[in-house]
Amino acid sequence: MVSFASNLGSRNTSIPPALPLFLAIAGVVWVGVYTFPFGGLRYVIATIIGAFAGFALYHAAFGFTAAWRRIVTERRGQGLRAQMLLLALACCLTFPLIAYGPPIDGWGMRSGAWVLPFGVTALIGSFIFGVGMQLGGGCGSGTLFTVGGGSTRMVITLCGFIAGSLFGTWEPVRLQGLPRFEAFSFVKEFGVLLAVLIILTITGTIYLASRFIEKRAHGSLEKRRETNSVLTGQWSHTLGILALALVSVATILTLGRPWGVTSGFALWGAKFATIMGLDVSSWPYWGGGGAIRRSVFASTTSIMNFGIIFGAMAAAALAGKFSPVLRIGWKQILTAVIGGLLMGYGARLAYGCNIGAYLGGIVSGSLHGWLWGIFAFAGSSMMALMKPRLGL
Repeated sequence: MVSFASNLGSRNTSIPPALPLFLAIAGVVWVGVYTFPFGGLRYVIATIIGAFAGFALYHAAFGFTAAWRRIVTERRGQGLRAQMLLLALACCLTFPLIAYGPPIDGWGMRSGAWVLPFGVTALIGSFIFGVGMQLGGGCGSGTLFTVGGGSTRMVITLCGFIAGSLFGTWEPVRLQGLPRFEAFSFVKEFGVLLAVLIILTITGTIYLASRFIEKRAHGSLEKRRETNSVLTGQWSHTLGILALALVSVATILTLGRPWGVTSGFALWGAKFATIMGLDVSSWPYWGGGGAIRRSVFASTTSIMNFGIIFGAMAAAALAGKFSPVLRIGWKQILTAVIGGLLMGYGARLAYGCNIGAYLGGIVSGSLHGWLWGIFAFAGSSMMALMKPRLGL
């Protein structure tokens, strides 16, 4: 990353690996202790699931932004194929839970969880989010795990993300009342077996198409990434897929809903705005401000987000790569802020990010997850192609 004064390079801090590892472990314990009074063991487990997700995301470098960019600009589809395998595996596990696994003592999937309508508002929001991904350099989960890994630039993206999320809860910009399709559940309409076959057909088609595109462009497929070390090294896509599928299922079993990220950002923004004297509790989105008045540790999305940050910090420390950059160029700051703002606003229009709306929607059997992915990919592709022309 370039400095403000010159293009001579960047300056990184020198931090002993033991320090961020200690802070990461202490952070997970701290969140677990403070969240326990609000949700007991379930909330503590949710914190641990979040930490495991952050650890896996960092070591597997599993992001949506780079994968979508590479298939468009480089004709390399290894990351996109990994996403399809993740979706296929997760749906094979979650669809039976949705159909046959009613909640027991507050544990398990709630009926109809995250099967949502999709219309013009969500279309615009997902497209805007896709544009923001390529400017900000990450999606919802990608922003969190790179922040935990020590990326100073992504801290700026996260601040923009939080501000954009709060802006998206303001009534005059919520684009309500526009035409939309009603909610549609593959599991409810077709049953578990046929729904799984439909998902396998969709993901399999995209998987094969990406192979065709890559082979046609390069003559062969990119060498598959191998696992170097589970604790300290790079993970293969296969190990990352298994880990994130486990996170998806564990979240459903523990919290009764799919994994989500960005609603926590909106809450953080609302709390900060309240501290600064802005009465956001009067906005209809917040329903009188009950969530704002409660502790942030009462929010399961927030505690999982904290877990992701600390889990990624632990992974970076073990890998010896926690080394924040202290100088950032003005272009990087500008794109980080704009990208974060667009992602935050787009997420509030379109039910969330790649995790909540895309992965969460699809593993819930909802059509809106696929539609979100189509329009977010369109926005992402457009910006990925435009960035070089804009000098970014």
